[in-house]
Amino acid sequence: MKLVQITVLACATLLATSCQSKVKKNTLSENTENTEIVNEEVDEAVKLSAQQLSKYETAYFASGCFWCVEAIFESVKGVKEVISGYAGGKQKNPTYEDVGYGKTDHAEAVEVYYDPKEISFTELVQVFFGSHDPTQLNGQGPDRGRQYRSIAFYKTDEQKKIIEGYMQALTNQNVYGGHPITTEVTPFTVFYKAESYHQDYEKNNPNNSYIKNVSIPRLNRFKESFGDYLKKSVH
Repeated sequence: MKLVQITVLACATLLATSCQSKVKKNTLSENTENTEIVNEEVDEAVKLSAQQLSKYETAYFASGCFWCVEAIFESVKGVKEVISGYAGGKQKNPTYEDVGYGKTDHAEAVEVYYDPKEISFTELVQVFFGSHDPTQLNGQGPDRGRQYRSIAFYKTDEQKKIIEGYMQALTNQNVYGGHPITTEVTPFTVFYKAESYHQDYEKNNPNNSYIKNVSIPRLNRFKESFGDYLKKSVH
């Protein structure tokens, strides 16, 4: 398996605090209730209609604050849409407040719609591992808590094999200096779309201190290492 060169993207502890603390509490009450993705219609925050998106494959990942993760996958060629949400827990219809305060076992996650003719699941796995520090347990950069843990979800045995094979390759090549990979490899069950104000958050809130100090630097580090994977518009 070809191993993409990875730079460990452990976010520095900056003046910004966490993804959770950057949203005003009174905004939480203004959001609509989440529904399971299988029954969900895409709202105005999503560029493509549900019918348009239905012709693409989906993949699911969690690697810290979904504002960061969404922006990273949005920059990748062959990716048609990325939706921020919650996955990995058993509680139904979680809210941002529930997840942020540890009332569920869900993680902030993203749903990636991609065209397999343009980018493969294996390449998305490479993007996932290359855009965060998978050795950081229950957190990413300045964000701490199980809602920020690293998870690679699989929908088929073949996808599970791809994820585990890539993790083994990273370990064999000592990419992380002997530090164990803490990424959970989990069967996908359900994805709950996050509240509308979380969608395209980095794009819509460029002056937010967390976005400026954590999210954008993380995206730029990814772009430096994965230039061949980027859409032409983001070079």
